[in-house]
Order: sequence, then C-alpha cells, then structure tokens
Amino acid sequence: MFETLKQQPADKILALIQMYRDDPRADKVDLGVGVYKDATGLTPVMRAVKSAEHKLWETQDSKVYTGLAGDPAFGDAMADLVLGDAVPRENVAAAATPGGTGAVRQAFELIQMARPAARVFVSDPTWPNHLSMLAYLGIEMVPYRYFDEETRGVDFDGLIADLKTAKKGDVVLLHGCCHNPTGANLNSAEWDAVIEVLLSTGATPMIDIAYQGFGEGLEQDAAATRKVAAAVPECIIAASCSKNFGIYRERTGLLMVTSVDGGARALNQGTLAYLNRQNFSFPPDHGARLVTMILTDDALRADWQAELEDVRLSMLGLRKQLAQELQDLSGSDRFGFLAQHRGMFSRLGTTPDMVEKLRLEHGIYMVGDSRMNIAGLNAQTVPILAKAIIGAGI
Repeated sequence: MFETLKQQPADKILALIQMYRDDPRADKVDLGVGVYKDATGLTPVMRAVKSAEHKLWETQDSKVYTGLAGDPAFGDAMADLVLGDAVPRENVAAAATPGGTGAVRQAFELIQMARPAARVFVSDPTWPNHLSMLAYLGIEMVPYRYFDEETRGVDFDGLIADLKTAKKGDVVLLHGCCHNPTGANLNSAEWDAVIEVLLSTGATPMIDIAYQGFGEGLEQDAAATRKVAAAVPECIIAASCSKNFGIYRERTGLLMVTSVDGGARALNQGTLAYLNRQNFSFPPDHGARLVTMILTDDALRADWQAELEDVRLSMLGLRKQLAQELQDLSGSDRFGFLAQHRGMFSRLGTTPDMVEKLRLEHGIYMVGDSRMNIAGLNAQTVPILAKAIIGAGI
C-alpha cells in the first residue's frame, strides 16, 4: 500500500541546519533555527526549571495519567499568566497539549469540527507550520496583508482592508506578540482597530502566543491577547511554554477557548477533552507540572521572571547593537527597524538570492525569506553579520 505515498517537501529549516553543520568555516553564523541561545551558543535549562525538577524528583510518587485535558492546575496557572483577569476563569475552557504546535493543531481541529466551511485568515507572512497544518486539514486559508517590505513594519492599512472581508463563521489568526517571522508588531491603537473589525464582521479571533516575555515583558506581551479576549464573544488561544520556560523538548502547551457565556464552558471543555482523546489521549505532564510549580511558588516564579527578563534584555541589546553596527557601516538608518522589532525574529526584507549570497560568500545562515533569529547572535558575531549584510549589497 505504501507505494502510493509521495515524497513530502523537505523542511527548509532542518535542511538549513544540516548545511550549517556541514560548513567547515569557523566564522559561520546560524540564524535559522528558532530556539533561544545564550552568548555561548547554548540553550540553557533555566534555574527555576532545574529547581522545580529537583523538587519534583524528591516529591512525585506516581506517574499515573492526568485527565484528558491535563492537570487542571496547569490550566489555571497558564490562564492566569496569559489572560490575567481579562476573562473570568469560569468562562475559560483549557486543555494541555504537546507544545504550542499541538495547541494550534487542536485549535484547527476544533474550528473544523465547529464550522466545517470556516475560512482561516492568516497573516502574510506567518509561521510556515500554520499554513502546512491548514493545508493538511483541508481548511481554506485566506492571507491578509501584514508585512510592509519597504518599511519593514506592519502594512496596517492593508491588514484592515483584508480583515474587513471576513465574515461570521470565519477565523482570524493573530500573533499575540513577537510576530513570527517578521518581528513587526501592532501597537495598542492598531489592536483596538482590529478588535473593531472583529466585532463588525463577527469573525472569531484565534491568537497564537508563543513568545510571551520575549518582547516588552510578561505583562506587556499579554496585553493584546487580554484586550481581544475581553472584547469579543469567543476567542481561541494557543499558548506555548517552549520559549519562555526554555522547555522545548518537554512539549508543553495549552489551548484555551473563552466565551462570554459561562454556560458554554462545559461544552467547550468537553470538546477539548474529546479532541485530545482522539489525537493522543492524555497530554504529556512533566513540562506542564514544572510550569505549574514555577507559577504557583513565589520564589521559583520570581527567579524565573528575573532570568526571563535577562533573556529579553539580551535580545534587545543584540538588536540595538546590530542596528547601530549597520548604521555605522552604511551611513544610513535604513536598518533602524531591527531595533524596533521584538522577539526572537526579524525579517531582513531581502530576496532569496541575497540570502543565498550571504550563505555562500559569508557563512551567514538564515531562512530563504530573510527571517533571522536574533537570539542566534552574540556580541562577537553581530559585527560579522553587519559586515556581511553591507558587503552583500543589501
């Protein structure tokens, strides 16, 4: 039977990783893979995570299954982290998932179950896995303008015009903060305008928030998600713990569905549990339990927040250093957008040919659409990248 299978497209980032590994140059720079790295190139285990794991090792006396939606305490802790008091907890259904990717996939399954004809509006560009999953599930995808290639900021007028074509029963997929892959974000007034469009069209927002704490800070990065969830009748939220807790391989995420009617929560909660059962039964618990321990222990939470803030400021410092280096070399402020973007990524705004030139001639590895991982830099490699960008004629 398997002779009918077709070769699937290779993952571009995984292919880029292999090319980087095979490159013998000592001064090569990896800006492709989307994980945080410290100044030594390591993705460290956070102090609070180590402390929580040690405590868990000492106290855990069973590895029995949790519920289909995971430990309710995890849902409570994450709902508080992401939503604060924007939506009453009794109006929030929540289910643990294998990472933020699992939350996004379950959200798409939920949309398909609730509205088989739903269209999902997706920013152009967006995280490639959004598009891949929607295509695999056969859900119609509608792109909306987002990134302005000239200013390297948000094409807000185009965004609003495109979102106005949505209708009730459609879903608008939004990035809660630190837009991937561009790093360009909406400001507070622009979020207000998006909410007005959502309310006028009746479309349902879905928010993918994978980088809370990497942009302006924990509370600031949650502000848009909270504002949207508080304003609309229903909202879908996919949250990841991979980046801000540094637990990538533990696959820890949460899918939430909010409603203004508390009575709808039981139906929503039961549906999320059902979807988990169909896909993987019980969600993984180790990472979720660590997150719960950290968020509910004052000392662990304080240490985690302090280290997370160090991570955020480190990336911000690299952004400012790179923008300054480029300004010094070019005599122009045309790269100032790099200091304005937030999160791990920025989109340089150049052609695939130029990206290939950076790789071949300078050992600079980034995704073909010119998305680069700022966290892949350090103080020593920033000047190397700046010289390569100017040397390539970008």
